[in-house]
Amino acid sequence: MLYLIGLGLADETDVTVKGLEIVTKADRVYLEAYTSILLVDKAKLESFYGRSITIADRELVESSSDTILANAQHQTIAFLVVGDPFGATTHTDLVLRARSLGIPYQHIPNASILNAVGATGLQLYNFGQTVSMVWFTDHWKPTSFYDRIAENMGIGLHTLILLDIKVKEQSLEDMARGRKVYQPARYMSVSECAAQMLETLEILKEAEEEAEEGSGASSTPKQPKQPVYSPDSLAIGVARLGSTEQKMLCGTLAELAESDLGPPLHSLVLLGKRAHELEKDYIKDFCVHEETFEASWAKYHGR
Repeated sequence: MLYLIGLGLADETDVTVKGLEIVTKADRVYLEAYTSILLVDKAKLESFYGRSITIADRELVESSSDTILANAQHQTIAFLVVGDPFGATTHTDLVLRARSLGIPYQHIPNASILNAVGATGLQLYNFGQTVSMVWFTDHWKPTSFYDRIAENMGIGLHTLILLDIKVKEQSLEDMARGRKVYQPARYMSVSECAAQMLETLEILKEAEEEAEEGSGASSTPKQPKQPVYSPDSLAIGVARLGSTEQKMLCGTLAELAESDLGPPLHSLVLLGKRAHELEKDYIKDFCVHEETFEASWAKYHGR
């Protein structure tokens, strides 16, 4: 049997009783360690579980899953995932691989960022599509996330933005030379995400102007598209959700771009126009500045 076991969000004690019982009896235990992280290290997990754990990096899970599934028809394999196992499509692929080999599997769910984000005070049924923000480089600044946000904002829904994680990544030079040298782990912050969202507005504005110039002069000038968010749009930065060190900060994107919420992991929620007065009462308790909060709320969310 292959067991996909959710570990929750914070530390070793967040595992469910059912999950812990399976881990203590499993023949092999793997910890997936690249889609997210716990706030404690492997040694603390091993001490609490009383078991040795093999770290499963991206290469092992995506390219060498046969190693994980080897002899799983006759052994119990515990595959541990931070949050809930089906919060990432990678784990669906692992299940499909197990099915093709005739290996039975079972999912042991747990809390994930997708439901724990309700701790912000925003109502979960007012959330739209979840999007991901990756780090921009000098030569690659993808803006596809903006389209998903636009769809959410079009019907007034909040957007949960998951921030980039770089674990066991190689530089382009080392990859080209076939060297197994890995860069230090990096975790995107709320301030970096907000700054990239604002930079995206400039990228899209420049692209629109270039397209307008390329189409030639027109007797009827086109009205520029209104962006779906702006520097004074309200958002909530979340750090270390579910832990005793949890921190939340509500402010405009411009304010959050200058914020510091401390160590990882971080997420960001962009508020939709259907935000409720009850949500306002909850989140104003941790706003950066009450004056800018009230002004932005009146501009985007006032009834």
